[in-house]
Amino acid sequence: MRVGIAGLGNMGGGMCRRLADSGFETVAFDLDPGVTRAAGRHPGVTGVTDVRDLAAPVVVTMLPDGAAVRNVVTGLLAHLAPGSLVVDCSSADPAGTVELARLTAAHGVDLMDSPVSGSPAQARDGTLTLMAAGSAESFAKARPVLAALGRAHHVGPLGSGHALKALNNLLSSINLAAAAEILLAGQAYGLKPAAMLQVINISAGRSHATETKLPDHVLPRTFDSGFALRLMAKDLEIAASIVAAGGGAARFTPVCREIWRRALAASGDDAGDNTEVVRWLERQAGRELTLEP
Repeated sequence: MRVGIAGLGNMGGGMCRRLADSGFETVAFDLDPGVTRAAGRHPGVTGVTDVRDLAAPVVVTMLPDGAAVRNVVTGLLAHLAPGSLVVDCSSADPAGTVELARLTAAHGVDLMDSPVSGSPAQARDGTLTLMAAGSAESFAKARPVLAALGRAHHVGPLGSGHALKALNNLLSSINLAAAAEILLAGQAYGLKPAAMLQVINISAGRSHATETKLPDHVLPRTFDSGFALRLMAKDLEIAASIVAAGGGAARFTPVCREIWRRALAASGDDAGDNTEVVRWLERQAGRELTLEP
């Protein structure tokens, strides 16, 4: 089966190779020709320089935002056969996804959102978590492709995958900011960050932030979890609008969004990894979290 994939960055590049290794005839495109050429050197992958050459029964997009997805899809639509399926694995605004689906439907092409959770290593290994949303028919057609990438969960109607992705990233960000604040406070009291994490991670306060992000990417000062600060800040804006639309009390969301806004403003758009937010929190506290000998 032929599958197209647009976007060959930290996640998309690994997903591309995984699809080829799983036996799919994989056609790959990226705006960076050098990245496309590199992808094409992997067995089973054909790199193309024109987005319209991605045409396939299933096309996967893994791009920075909804605007980039729309640009690729609109450039591709006229070349897709009726009944084709576009699976957007990016993180994007759910409202934009629903709007784009109206455009694809007018061409007889189905659209579903299936954002992912996981690391670049998990993209390469095919162990991502996929939040698939759309019709049951679209999900059934996409299932073989999604199964090659990881474990797919059909979470609801079109757009709900992107909503869940943003909300999941909001919770992840709240956990990271809160855990960093706790470690900084404990360090000021004389506790060692690594010792605190050792206890927290077998106690009720543990989270992905304490189990992975802080020990693997912050304390060693590598800040390399594989997801950009600017992209996380973008997802928090989406999540905040979803939370606001839901009504009710929202206490953690605006505080977390403001932390990422300030961290991004202080570091610039090329700030790097989302774990760099801890550097901003460290500057506010006047101390750094580090591994001890």
